[in-house]
Amino acid sequence: MTYDYDLFVIGAGSGGVRAARLSANLGLKVAIAEEDRPGGTCVLRGCVPKKFMVYASEVPEQLKYARGFGWDTGEATFDWNAFKASNEKELTRLSQAYAGNLTRNGVEIISAHAAFKDPHTLTLTPSDGSEPYEVTAKTILIAVGGWPFLPRHIEGVQECAISSNEVFNLPELPKSVVIVGGGYISVEFAGVLNGLGVDVTLVYRGEQILRGFDDEVRDHLAREMQARGIKILTRADPVKLEKTPDGIRVHLNTDIDLMADQVLYASGRKPKTEGLNLEAAGCDIELHGAIKVDDYSRTCVDHIWAVGDVTNRMNLTPVAIREAVAFVETAFKNNPTTYDYENIPTAVFSQPQIGTVGLTEQQAIDAGLKFDVYTTRFRAMKTTFIGGETRVLMKLIVEQGSDVVLGCHMVGSDSAEIIQMAGIAVKARLTKAQWDATCAVHPTAAEEFVTLKDKRA
Repeated sequence: MTYDYDLFVIGAGSGGVRAARLSANLGLKVAIAEEDRPGGTCVLRGCVPKKFMVYASEVPEQLKYARGFGWDTGEATFDWNAFKASNEKELTRLSQAYAGNLTRNGVEIISAHAAFKDPHTLTLTPSDGSEPYEVTAKTILIAVGGWPFLPRHIEGVQECAISSNEVFNLPELPKSVVIVGGGYISVEFAGVLNGLGVDVTLVYRGEQILRGFDDEVRDHLAREMQARGIKILTRADPVKLEKTPDGIRVHLNTDIDLMADQVLYASGRKPKTEGLNLEAAGCDIELHGAIKVDDYSRTCVDHIWAVGDVTNRMNLTPVAIREAVAFVETAFKNNPTTYDYENIPTAVFSQPQIGTVGLTEQQAIDAGLKFDVYTTRFRAMKTTFIGGETRVLMKLIVEQGSDVVLGCHMVGSDSAEIIQMAGIAVKARLTKAQWDATCAVHPTAAEEFVTLKDKRA
């Protein structure tokens, strides 16, 4: 059978774009369908605009440091609309760069929603409202990512709450906000909005924020966030949201009511598979709509593959890109390739930041490992100079016997930058002795990782 395309990619996010470009470079006829602009969650609604907001929200603290170091900074004000305009300008530039990269590499970009008619046929509904049409493809890659959701069982949530998608385009900054959720998105936006002068209350149904992270890291960050004025209510969950003349009333299951100008739900995301008509393709679906794939990202249908957040494996942009590369190697280069998900470094752009790679202490316990823990808490030089109280946490988990560093965790300024290099060492399974043999760069916070000597009792 003759097909319209050798490869058709659904979704022009980081994973889909990488797969399309690399496949087109092999001489394949490739098209990619995207109902929004190219760029996906990371560029348009996630990592990139959020990082710009983080930069903006850190300025008040930087001004505080500047004054401590003798600078007369005068009165500073923040213009939300000016920030939004600059943010949108940069996102447009990045999206156009993605599109240009695809076009230069021979990929056809189709602005349309794609849905399966049968395993090899897709119905495309153009974004400009023109008539739907059909195309066929020999190989199909699904890379539509994930999407935030609002819990429908909460009364008033649809009328009163927004998701993380809408934060970047609020007409004005609220004076107060209730953020629902305890994951990294909630924590990051709590820090951002607090830094921009918003009164922030974070509500989480669990025992402590950031479930799945190292417990010592979680506790340390919670204390630091509270010291910055963020209110954290754990073991609490909204049961009803209600619009009133004074704002939004949030009724909690603890019989406490909160009032806020805005309610942000950041309590979860799920794969964006609704509307793909996957039943017609024959693909198996897992919990929350995730597409079931094998280690090579192949679905149960031999010629249909999926990468990125839509598979709900490890929802990180760099991981989606690596999965896309492995897909191309496997599907088109006769080089079956899987991606190794062990010891992936990651960061939370909270304030202060978290950097982490490898095992948490609880994970090491659950694995039945015998290990030592090295920790330190200290005020960085910059903080000490101005009499600040913010403390850095650093932690190493080291296996007894082998001396291999199993986990590395940090809470503090520049954690994201530092953990990238630490990730190399943990991935390489270097020993504590090898860390210790590395000369310290002085004076830095990072040097503590190669000078930790005392085991925790």
